[in-house]
Amino acid sequence: MSLRDEFPILQRQVNGHPLVYLDNAATTQKPQIVIDAMNDYYSQSNANVHRAVHTLAGEATEGYESCRIKLKQRFNAQRAIITSGTTEAINLVAHAWGRANLSKGDSIVLTEMEHHSDIVPWQMLAEERGVEIRYVPVTQHFTLDMEAFTHALDGAALVCVVHTSNVLGVRNPLESIIEQSHAAGAKVLIDAAQGVPHAQIDFTAFGADFMAFSAHKMCGPTGIGALLVQPDVFEQMEPFMGGGDMIETVTIEGSTYQTNEHKFEAGTPRIAEAIGWTAALDWMETFDISAEHDRLIKIASWVAKSLRDLGMNVYGRHEDGDAAVVSFLHPTINSEDMAHLLDARGFAVRTGHHCAQPLLHRLGISGTVRASFYIYNTREEAEAFVSEIKEIVERFA
Repeated sequence: MSLRDEFPILQRQVNGHPLVYLDNAATTQKPQIVIDAMNDYYSQSNANVHRAVHTLAGEATEGYESCRIKLKQRFNAQRAIITSGTTEAINLVAHAWGRANLSKGDSIVLTEMEHHSDIVPWQMLAEERGVEIRYVPVTQHFTLDMEAFTHALDGAALVCVVHTSNVLGVRNPLESIIEQSHAAGAKVLIDAAQGVPHAQIDFTAFGADFMAFSAHKMCGPTGIGALLVQPDVFEQMEPFMGGGDMIETVTIEGSTYQTNEHKFEAGTPRIAEAIGWTAALDWMETFDISAEHDRLIKIASWVAKSLRDLGMNVYGRHEDGDAAVVSFLHPTINSEDMAHLLDARGFAVRTGHHCAQPLLHRLGISGTVRASFYIYNTREEAEAFVSEIKEIVERFA
């Protein structure tokens, strides 16, 4: 069985044509093993976790906690808080660490490349606490202005930076960013939603204080993600949500809290999703992610060059460390029209601002067409994609 055969959705047709799914930066498709794992939980072991002693509860608890163990092993982390995704993970840092450690006079460094999920929570905190936000600009070469970054570090308490841009596919110089930030006394949060699908990251060796990411970007279920936290920083975090499971004791006079990750996981957790994510993580260990990344960036680089040859404006550089994301615009054909024409032939792409409006403002545009490739995409699909765009351009430009 080929890798593609493990994804049932790739066997379907769209508008009478074979599906060519190129919206992977938004979400990836799921192999049958992930779907089966979640179905098995609901049909065989459905129960709540952590408290009951009956067999089903034990199986559910083991399944849920196995996800945390797997995350710690894969990313070499000591603390892994399970969240609903990258967005909640970043908001958790803002509420659980930011509110406890930042106040008026402190500064947070962001970049113009950030997803809205790594901008809006900090704007809300700044409005509430009077914290200053500084933005690192993006250059005409689609990279961060590292000289401006160095200046922005002066007196900063926290640096938040995206691992890989969901619009440009550019992988930021994180090693330098982390080193400089720590030297300046600032903590570092990495939004790795677009990074973990394409790279094996050693969180401890990486050295960031926080790293947020989602399962659905790496063949896992939607609705679940994680926040990795260094042990010393974990101790600086205060509970954000109150409720069941995150407590140690509750009396009329007050409450005490768990000291492990459960402290930040109030309420019934995402049990089926955690089981599905574990299956996805296990499945991803069956192939060489680095080799796949190299294959995909070559495809994306070829697509980018081909689109430029067809008169497209392409945004990104597509170098070896970058993600296989190609954002583009035709000078006269509307992006939404382009996407509809592609969909009519079975090609699924994304349009719009990609939740990165400050970046698009810097680029002087309001949106792009984005094709993003993942492990089940082939060179043949890329060639068919370029051929279809060529026909569209010849017909409508």
